[in-house]
Amino acid sequence: MSALLTTSVGSFPKPDYLQKARNDFYRGKLDKGKLHELEQQATREVIQKQEEIGLDILVDGEMYRGDMATYFAEQLEGFKISGLVRSYGNRYYRKPVAVGRIRRKTPITVSWYTFAQSLTQKPIKGMLTGPYTIMDWSFDEYYPSRRAFALDLAEVIHEEAADLEKAGAKYIQIDEPAVSTRPEEIDLAIEAMKIVTKGLKAKTITHICYGDFEKIYPQMLSLAVDQIDLELANRDFALLDLFKKQPFTKEIGLGVLDVHRHETDSKEKVKKGIKKALEIFPPERIYVDPDCGLKTRTPEEAFAKLKVMVEARNEIRLELQGG
Repeated sequence: MSALLTTSVGSFPKPDYLQKARNDFYRGKLDKGKLHELEQQATREVIQKQEEIGLDILVDGEMYRGDMATYFAEQLEGFKISGLVRSYGNRYYRKPVAVGRIRRKTPITVSWYTFAQSLTQKPIKGMLTGPYTIMDWSFDEYYPSRRAFALDLAEVIHEEAADLEKAGAKYIQIDEPAVSTRPEEIDLAIEAMKIVTKGLKAKTITHICYGDFEKIYPQMLSLAVDQIDLELANRDFALLDLFKKQPFTKEIGLGVLDVHRHETDSKEKVKKGIKKALEIFPPERIYVDPDCGLKTRTPEEAFAKLKVMVEARNEIRLELQGG
């Protein structure tokens, strides 16, 4: 049965040995080759764990990435990287700075996609950060406008998406968490996404989270993707009531796990959320996943949450089949 497919949003917590290795690398105590070996080891472990849990569509876990915007900026011409900037709480990242025209030198994620896909028969999602978010999370010392900056980035991310598709990716996710935080620029985000996904045959997904959705809905349905993935558990699935009033015309990535809580989500709450979505969507248009990436949780917490999610989905499937 292909309805109610389960997946994850993208990031997983890095194991302690990899965190230490990354710190050692940045201090000059570990060479790049050894770090790469440990990133591959952690990726193997993440793929294996997703297989054991029974997820349908897997992710590589982003063991080789730090911040989702800076990771791409580090590998693009036209960027330099600033010192540490506070993101929220006690979390910091090195903010990209546009100092010239943005260009892609070589594919950025393709080798990691092909490595992860070689480890499993299940599909691996290609994972990209969207142009609007990279623009919004960067300083600009070059472009005349935010629009010019975002559209150049869109061309670059399109090149990467096209290469992922050529490498075999059947699912390509373009993360745009910044879209919901600046409702006044939704038209720019829509314009940029049209460039990113133009001509792609893979299923395209965008993940948006933790913003003022009421101010960008229904305009966000114009984003040129097949599926919009949303955090819903954190809001007790209240957004679904909005979709009852104004129909949601795309597939939905249904966030059913609150990734900011240490506690394992209850199976009953997960099932309640899926059932509420089934009042609006046919099951084949619902993809079940966490609210957001799981990198802020411990490995034990992350996999316990996903295990409950898959069990809840399995029980709902049986109910739909009359079992």
